[in-house]
Amino acid sequence: MSARRALISVSDKTGLGPFAKALVDLGFEIISTGGTRRFLLEQRLPVIDISAYTGFPEMMDGRVKTLHPKVHGGLLGRPDLVEDAAAMEEHGIKPFELVVVNLYPFEDTIAKSGVTVAEAIENIDIGGPSMVRSSAKNHAYVGVVTRPEQYERVLIELRKGPLTPGFRRELCAAAFEMTARYDRAIADYMAQLIATETTDEPPSPFPATLSLNFIRKQELRYGENPHQQAAFYVESNANPATLAAAEQLHGKELSYNNLLDLDAAVNIVREFAHVAPAVAIIKHNNPCGAAVGDSLADALAKALAGDPVSAFGGIIGCNRVVDLATAEQLCGPDRFVEAIIAPGYMDEAFTALTTRPKWKANVRLLRCVALNEPRPPAFEYRRVTGGLLVQNLDEGVDPESDWKVVTNRAPTAVELSDLKFAWSISRFVKSNAILLAKAGSVVGVGAGQMSRVDSAQIAVTKAGERAVGAVVASDAFFPFRDGLDLLAKAGITAVIEPGGSRNDDDVIAACNEQNIAMIFTGRRHFKH
Repeated sequence: MSARRALISVSDKTGLGPFAKALVDLGFEIISTGGTRRFLLEQRLPVIDISAYTGFPEMMDGRVKTLHPKVHGGLLGRPDLVEDAAAMEEHGIKPFELVVVNLYPFEDTIAKSGVTVAEAIENIDIGGPSMVRSSAKNHAYVGVVTRPEQYERVLIELRKGPLTPGFRRELCAAAFEMTARYDRAIADYMAQLIATETTDEPPSPFPATLSLNFIRKQELRYGENPHQQAAFYVESNANPATLAAAEQLHGKELSYNNLLDLDAAVNIVREFAHVAPAVAIIKHNNPCGAAVGDSLADALAKALAGDPVSAFGGIIGCNRVVDLATAEQLCGPDRFVEAIIAPGYMDEAFTALTTRPKWKANVRLLRCVALNEPRPPAFEYRRVTGGLLVQNLDEGVDPESDWKVVTNRAPTAVELSDLKFAWSISRFVKSNAILLAKAGSVVGVGAGQMSRVDSAQIAVTKAGERAVGAVVASDAFFPFRDGLDLLAKAGITAVIEPGGSRNDDDVIAACNEQNIAMIFTGRRHFKH
């Protein structure tokens, strides 16, 4: 056997062919297992079967193949120690310079609908983590590679010579991160099984012990303010319909506040993914404009009209590919856009946005191809001093079957359409939230006030004359009729709110007195 030796056993074979070929070209002899060995043979690469090396066959349907002294001796042995070298010589153990291992897809398996416990258990990797831990412990001698994303850099370093101690330690740290995350996923799954089997109550969606694993995607220039340091971390298996999976195509580095606002923009326009072209304009994590239209350009024009002053320097989300007509509006005089996120950009639109306006070099253009695709339920986390608050995301369609018309007059068809639109947007407005809408467009927003009547006043002021004939969405009930009376005086014609106040009768009476239609949804949408 050659002096340079690599042990390769992977579940995810992404990029493995070129990587293994490069190792062979560098003089490595490859020892491999089962499916990985077959894959490498299909690539016409020389490979030694693990059983040929150990002299012991794979057994128990592959459960026992790498758990062998000749494997772990080669991973843990220290050839420059007399005792270790003697033991290796006596038992025919060869040292490995490189170990390339990733694990059975346990998390992907348990995420599948209808997966059985037996299927989940069979996807608990034993040999893989054992090899990773052995080689990581012995990183003074062994380089352990656990992700396809590492292949390129590993090859760059190997072409310079043996891996440096510092780089091997870096690989070691990544390896232990992987096994920690893997074990946590198994522990959480088993805890859920126990909870299901030992009680008649539905299992809690919240694990007894919460371990979060995120990968640093980028360091940011600063946080909310220049004196705060910040970074952007993403889930290791982030859903493609999320900001974490978006690709920046152009512009300056993203800031902390950009990312917050881009996330809000994505979540709003996704609400209308299969309804109509939609645009949301975000300022300070609130929609200052949002609209649906017959085309994306039409929706943008209506969204910009919602609050033209606040739209300056905003973050824009689109649920359709940006075309030239849409880009033309954004490139108009007296416009300034911080960032845009969309499923894509037509070539002529991309060229216009990156060559014509004064801010052409700075605008961040992001593409999230799967923006409109479904995504599974998820948690959101908020840090408090000494702890963490966890809840499921407030997304998904409210059941209209629970809605009740509580006034003498029911909404007209036009009013009902606008009420549905307004209700979909209102959950993304900071509480107390009052949102006025007309013809599929936001015309006034009152957000983040300590009293609902103050939010109503701000929304009416923003809307001006456009409040006449508009509808209102309130994220929570009106505690008194004063806010409703203020809106009625401005000319609104219909209201949608959760209901549930002890003063509901007074509020309903105020609507009836002023011929306003009102719907109770039975569901609140606070956003603190």
